Amino acid sequence: MHGKVGLVTGAGSGIGRATALELARAGASVTVADVDEAGGVETVELIRADGGEADFVYCDVVRDADVQALVSHVVDRHGRLDFAHNNAGIVGGRYRVDTLPEEEFDRVIGVNLKGVWLCLKHELRVMRPQRAGAIVNTASVCGYMASHESTPYNASKHGVIGLTRTAALEYATHGIRINAVAPGTVQTPMNAKFSRQADDPFADAPVRHGHPNGRLARPEEIADAVLFLASERSTFATGSTLVVDGGYTAQ
Repeated sequence: MHGKVGLVTGAGSGIGRATALELARAGASVTVADVDEAGGVETVELIRADGGEADFVYCDVVRDADVQALVSHVVDRHGRLDFAHNNAGIVGGRYRVDTLPEEEFDRVIGVNLKGVWLCLKHELRVMRPQRAGAIVNTASVCGYMASHESTPYNASKHGVIGLTRTAALEYATHGIRINAVAPGTVQTPMNAKFSRQADDPFADAPVRHGHPNGRLARPEEIADAVLFLASERSTFATGSTLVVDGGYTAQ
């Protein structure tokens, strides 16, 4: 990734932070994007302390204007956009289909699915004239199988895989590769926050306990998969979803 430039959304912590660090270590200049300004700035500081190049841009991926400004920032600064990791996402609360509030459905779908679409929209508008680029979207094992009482999350991650495949087909002849990564449960601040709650909404979720390899993933293990898909090591891969789940979906 030496000399490449791009962006990572949701890079203020967890998978996004690990990916931004990994991309920078591989030689890329990374724009860190998040609604968590403190977390995003901290990621930039970690990258710079490690000898890498990075900067931070506040971005709410639900807002078209924010996403457009994010992509424009990278292009204005570097003259191009080589890669993007559309990673920003949320889990939401636990509701059955008939008890799910409309605003909760809209909130989760907005970040996880609409947000990925908006990022693709503006990234592809830059990459198409370049006739080059690599995009990786963060899906989930819940894009292949459902978990109880997580309707909008399950639907959004199924949708991310569908968006990935559609965009990959549309831009396959333009030199642009679009793939997704589907993690199992990862040791992230978001999961840690839930597990500390007395009423942890996902305490009995099979994906929390059912990894055949007996543990949760480290964010760095997902970052390695993203780096592979974003790099020249995967030049014939497009429209695919790389599952990194400790064997969960093999059961």
